Amino acid sequence: MSLFPAELQLKIKTMPEKPGVYQYFDAEGKIIYVGKAKNLKKRVSSYFNKTQDNYKTSVLVRKIANIEYIVVNTELDALLLENNLIKSYQPRYNIQLKDDKTYPWICIKKEAFPRVFSTRKLIKDGSKYFGPYPSGKVMQTLLSLIKELYLLRTCHLDLSTQKIEEKKYKVCLEFHIGNCKGGCVGNEKQQDYEEQIFQIEQLLKGNIGSVIGFLKQRMQQYAEKLEYEQAQKLKTKIDTLENYRAKSTIVSPSIHEVDVCTLINEPESAFVNYLSIHNGAIIHAYTTEVKKKLNESSDEVLSYVIPELRERFESQSKEILLVEPVGFDLEGIKFSVPQRGDKKELIDLSLRNAKFYKLEKQKQEKIIDPEKHTIRILGQIKTDFRLKEIPLHIECFDNSNIQGTNAVSACVVFRNGKPSKKDYRHFNVKTVEGPDDFATMEEVVYRRYKRLLDEQQSLPQLIVIDGGKGQLSAALKALEKLDLRGKVAICGIAKRLEEIFFPGDNLPIYIDKRSESLKVIQFMRNEAHRFGITHHRNKRSKASLTSALLDIPGIGPKTQQELMKAFKTVSAIQHATLEELTAIIGLAKARLVKGMGD
Repeated sequence: MSLFPAELQLKIKTMPEKPGVYQYFDAEGKIIYVGKAKNLKKRVSSYFNKTQDNYKTSVLVRKIANIEYIVVNTELDALLLENNLIKSYQPRYNIQLKDDKTYPWICIKKEAFPRVFSTRKLIKDGSKYFGPYPSGKVMQTLLSLIKELYLLRTCHLDLSTQKIEEKKYKVCLEFHIGNCKGGCVGNEKQQDYEEQIFQIEQLLKGNIGSVIGFLKQRMQQYAEKLEYEQAQKLKTKIDTLENYRAKSTIVSPSIHEVDVCTLINEPESAFVNYLSIHNGAIIHAYTTEVKKKLNESSDEVLSYVIPELRERFESQSKEILLVEPVGFDLEGIKFSVPQRGDKKELIDLSLRNAKFYKLEKQKQEKIIDPEKHTIRILGQIKTDFRLKEIPLHIECFDNSNIQGTNAVSACVVFRNGKPSKKDYRHFNVKTVEGPDDFATMEEVVYRRYKRLLDEQQSLPQLIVIDGGKGQLSAALKALEKLDLRGKVAICGIAKRLEEIFFPGDNLPIYIDKRSESLKVIQFMRNEAHRFGITHHRNKRSKASLTSALLDIPGIGPKTQQELMKAFKTVSAIQHATLEELTAIIGLAKARLVKGMGD
């Protein structure tokens, strides 16, 4: 990949490992290839990491000037989106799907005694369509299941009430072999037939739990009758249905002409994703970064971006889907904020892509300019944790004990957003007896900053306490004793819900779980826990060693120290030979100690 531009190499390196569709652009900005991938990063990398044997592929790769992608939920969605984009853009190097081929749907025809059948053509006549199904096997399994569970007509007759009453028709072979109840001659009420159609709609919408339950019951009945072949057939259908996904976000017959626009607003940039849906299918997908000049609001960014993108992609839709209401109007355009359903899924898809694009840019920034990346994250911590200055120096405390024994505390130090391990400190608790986490926290915080003050060392810009309100209050008492309250920012982080507590606040705040600032604080908390629990285990092991040796009559502290120095652990002493022990403490005492191991 070294032969390709550094910009492309960087883009590929920071791509997400998610299913999606990638688009290759030439130097003129024209799409020359659209492809799908189970893993975007791995698939796109494969074009550049090896010599292409196929001549056309090697020509394609040489012409790639830019790469864009859109992340979707599943491989199925990737397949459908690839189909839509190829039809929309007709890229030069795509040969599949350029014709008018479309994926099949299941249609419930709008008519008396509705038929249920597969089709590749959607007709706006009030009929209901379910799908599309890129896997014909899944669709045929569903149709077969429907035919097995429900007796539906397959003829094209007009079964209006009038014609049935006039006895225009006679029953056909399907009636005689038991596949139809003969609605054409009045043998079945339309109300009963419509009830079957309702159940079929539920199945096709994905509400198949009750159907699967029914099939499992029938499978059990077959098994009890020793009809294992029939039971196996039903099991195969159950397995297929349990893996079936009833609908796709990429193509929906309930949505016709809409645009979707979402953004993530940061202090210096806004990351915007735009989707254009035509006849129920996504035909344009675009994500970009908007550089801000004067800390513009989300409304100000959207009021600029939406008209620009609609003009670029020649959108004629009269509705735009957004995450939240906006404070401006566009002539002839309706703004909607869906809360559920297919439109809400489109919003979620768009927002997910804006977030992935933001992460991609942040990864690229970390590679290109690590210092700038660090300052930006620290700036985000300053904003999220309501600090007066950028926290170049942060410290975090955590306590460790088991039922109050061998209580220790750990303090980890981060400088410029990274661990400064030479500054880590352990504390053996001196003044607290029993399992009192609050008193322990008060003691170690006091000792830490009393020493820094005495030695005239710099104080941190932020102190993080592993725990909730109780631990935070205890740490505040220590700062008050040192006259540091209000001079050093402090907060607590509770593990279960990652709640952030600040002094004086009755309720915690919740920072976005994906926020880089929260991830730094979580890393500190986990590092403090690791550092503290390691020291606690060592101390407990040492105490266990001392106790085990001193319980032996005739073995005193001096002998115990000699053995500790030579063998380090109780296990090593227990497995030592008599000769090895004699060499350290003499034969008489060696026999006593050896008796401990026997």
